Amino acid sequence: MNIFLADDDEEDRLFFAEALKEIPLSIETSAFADGVGLMGNLYSDEKLPDIIFLDLNMPMMNGFECLSDIRDDEKFKNIPVIIYSTSYLKKEIEQLRRMGATGYLRKPSSFNQLKTLIYKCVKNLQDLQMALKNATGNFFIYD
Repeated sequence: MNIFLADDDEEDRLFFAEALKEIPLSIETSAFADGVGLMGNLYSDEKLPDIIFLDLNMPMMNGFECLSDIRDDEKFKNIPVIIYSTSYLKKEIEQLRRMGATGYLRKPSSFNQLKTLIYKCVKNLQDLQMALKNATGNFFIYD
């Protein structure tokens, strides 16, 4: 499984990568410090990710802008995008759902909780992909 993570907070990227190492699945991870790096890699990399975890508040290109660009490109339309953020505003989450986010994972404070939530996301990958392909409108919240 190939995972892309875009988050401007280096500690959060390391925390996330460490949690992935402890999940009992074969996972490759590419992490980006901002949306520009993520999008540049998506457009230039031949191997697309199976899932993207996307922080909202990043410099240069935020999560909303990335999500919009991802959903506007036919090449990326079937890649699940999970918003990964500390924010938990219902209005914002609803906007992200309408924009095409597949799910929302609120950044937890504990390492074990992060592992559990990430594992639920990646284990649920098939359901996430089916929701996109079938345009069911399903939206998953991991909290």
